Amino acid sequence: MEMEELFSFNEVLTICGTDEAGRGPLAGPVTAAAVVLPKDFPFEILADSKKLSHNKLIEAEKVIREKAVAFSISFISNEEIDEINILNAALKAMANSYKEVNKIIHVDKLMVDGNRSPRKFIEDSSLAIETVVKGDSKIHEIMAASILAKTARDRFMESLDKEYPQYGFSKNKGYPSKEHQEAIIKYGLSPYHRKTFHLKNVKIKEEQDLFPL
Repeated sequence: MEMEELFSFNEVLTICGTDEAGRGPLAGPVTAAAVVLPKDFPFEILADSKKLSHNKLIEAEKVIREKAVAFSISFISNEEIDEINILNAALKAMANSYKEVNKIIHVDKLMVDGNRSPRKFIEDSSLAIETVVKGDSKIHEIMAASILAKTARDRFMESLDKEYPQYGFSKNKGYPSKEHQEAIIKYGLSPYHRKTFHLKNVKIKEEQDLFPL
C-alpha cells in the first residue's frame, strides 16, 4: 500500500474511491469510475465486482447511483489506448472520473485500486492519493467504483454487439475468448479493436513493442 500523504485519524475526510475495468480486452474502451459514499450507505451490498453475480452487480449499481454523494464514469477509447498505452489510459480514465467528482464535492483523499497512482494526470499536486493493492475487495469506495466501471463498460460492449455481432462482444465483452480470436482471424479487426494488442496466434501489428495483457 503506497501512501503519498498521511492524515490524522481525527480529521473528517471526504474519501473518493476509483477503479477501472477493461485493461485486458482486445476491443473496446477502458472505463473508470470514481465514487464518494455517504456514511449511511448500505455497505453490505458491496464487494469486488468480479465476485458478484450479474443480478447482484445490477442491484448494487442501482443503489450506488441513487445513494452516492457523487460519482462519475469515464471512458478512454481504443484509439487513445493505442496512442498512450493501456496503463496510461487506465490511469487517465481514473483521473478524469476523480476530476468530475471533485467538481461536485471537494475530495480530500483519492483511494486508487492497484499500485499505480494517476498523479501525473491530476493537476492538483496537493491532493492526497493512496494506492491500495486489491482495493476493490478492501475499500468500500473502491468497490463501488469497480461496480460502476464494470457495469458501464459491459453495457457499452453489449451495444457494440448490435453493430458487430460477429465478434460476440455481448458475451465476451472484448476479452480474448477462443471464439473472439477466431472471429478476428475470419473477419479482421473492427474499428473498436485495439491495434497495439496482439493474440498468441495472430499478429495484429508488426514489429511493435506491445503492452502485455
